[in-house]
Amino acid sequence: MFRFIAIRLLQTIPVLLIVATVTFFMVRLAPGGPFSAEKKIPAEILKHLEAYYGLNKPLLDQYTDYMSRLVRGDLGPSFKYENRTVNEVIASAFPVSLELGFWSLLVALALGIPAGVIAARHPNTATDHVPMGLAMAGICLPTFVLGPLLILVFALMAGWFNPMGWDSPRDRVLPALVLGAHFAAYVARLTRSGMLEILSQDFIRTARAKGADSARILFRHALRGGLLPTVSFLGPATAGLLTGSFVIETIFQIPGLGRYFVMAAFNRDYTLVLGTVLFYATLIILLNLLVDIVQVWLNPKLRFE
Repeated sequence: MFRFIAIRLLQTIPVLLIVATVTFFMVRLAPGGPFSAEKKIPAEILKHLEAYYGLNKPLLDQYTDYMSRLVRGDLGPSFKYENRTVNEVIASAFPVSLELGFWSLLVALALGIPAGVIAARHPNTATDHVPMGLAMAGICLPTFVLGPLLILVFALMAGWFNPMGWDSPRDRVLPALVLGAHFAAYVARLTRSGMLEILSQDFIRTARAKGADSARILFRHALRGGLLPTVSFLGPATAGLLTGSFVIETIFQIPGLGRYFVMAAFNRDYTLVLGTVLFYATLIILLNLLVDIVQVWLNPKLRFE
């Protein structure tokens, strides 16, 4: 296992270098600049700003300077947030996105796994069709539509929650529900398909023939193998919960990293865009590695080799 982890971590180095290179040149080639939206900046001041941030150098020199700082873990200063580095922005904003992703993942698992298990135990019945129909609706309904609808109903009309903010515990409910419900639909369908396959296996029929009760068959024999498709999905799903928070944090005005990333893209904050992309890329790689380890633990037939 340690050899497997070491190899995977070494493989991330060229991947991150490619991501950094592609992102660097893409944001530089996009129209506009970090100071193009400022109102009536005198040419002399603009010249000093570009010199201070190194934007007056040739593009290849800028790339070399950035990569030399990157290998030391320095993501550079933010162009829009004065006296703050990109490292400081990520350190202050990511815990908010992480908390939102955590609650959203709990919602996705709490709704999706029971729905999938119940549907698999009673296939082709109303108990199967109703949750799977709701799951299909959850897949088709995007978060940028569901979010404003829940704000309208539960915040503006009912007054149960605040329409925006991240101050009190009840401010977590609507964003986590909107973000988690979308992924709960995928979890429910994957759990149902995995459980249906396991429940038709010979060892399940053998357990029933030996007189094992339904609860023992479900939790002792079927659930571990039936959740393998769901576990495989959790890596990209968790990454999607964190990156999908871009929309949710903007809708609910949550001060997370996703909202900073959206604002950085609009403001052409080169270093903040680059730092956020690299941070999320690293996070996705680590999450996929964790999922691979859990899959081997759940299925002894798999090997790290």
